[in-house]
Amino acid sequence: MAGSSAPQTFPTPTIVPLGDRSLLVRFGTALTDAANRAAIALALALDREPIADVVEVVPNLVSVLLRYDPLVSPATIAGELRLRLFALGDAALATAHWTIPVIFDGPDRNEVAALLGLSAADFIAAHNAAPLRVLATGFAPGFVYCGLHADKLVLPRRTAVRSAVPVGSVLFAAGQTAIAATEMPTGWHVIGRTDFRNFDPQAEPPTRLGAGDSVAFEAVS
Repeated sequence: MAGSSAPQTFPTPTIVPLGDRSLLVRFGTALTDAANRAAIALALALDREPIADVVEVVPNLVSVLLRYDPLVSPATIAGELRLRLFALGDAALATAHWTIPVIFDGPDRNEVAALLGLSAADFIAAHNAAPLRVLATGFAPGFVYCGLHADKLVLPRRTAVRSAVPVGSVLFAAGQTAIAATEMPTGWHVIGRTDFRNFDPQAEPPTRLGAGDSVAFEAVS
């Protein structure tokens, strides 16, 4: 089901040239709710109203990379970009809403709960207390970063990296929850698993979740 959030004031961006064919629009140097919303809003704006000769738009957690034809003047691209940024505060984030069932039986669940000073049941309840936003997609096909959790649920990544976790692993670290859509190595805490599959290379688009979507995690047995 589609919905929208109210327009808001976004952080002032910094436009950084990268070589002769890229511009990086950065809304912050650290992950914050406002910087992430701004990056998502700009990526959506560029999708709705593309800039001529921009060949790729790559949103990240707090920034958006634009790759353009090197034969085009960067001043032209930057001028068009500033027009999109000027109108950004008037844009609402259109989102889809998802409920994702999770079996919270991951090998790190109890350790995570203990580190946060919670019982396993209280950790699961706190984790699922409010919907999260898809902050960004990437790193691996279909991989999604969801957040941001409340400060009381912020925990660093593990010091040891697992060589592989299976598809559907639900991961937790740095105030975020992630879903592994492919088998992959990770330093995140594994807290559960889901049958939800976010990556199908035969589909168009190949991923179901998009940046800005709302995700509610639901505990199932």
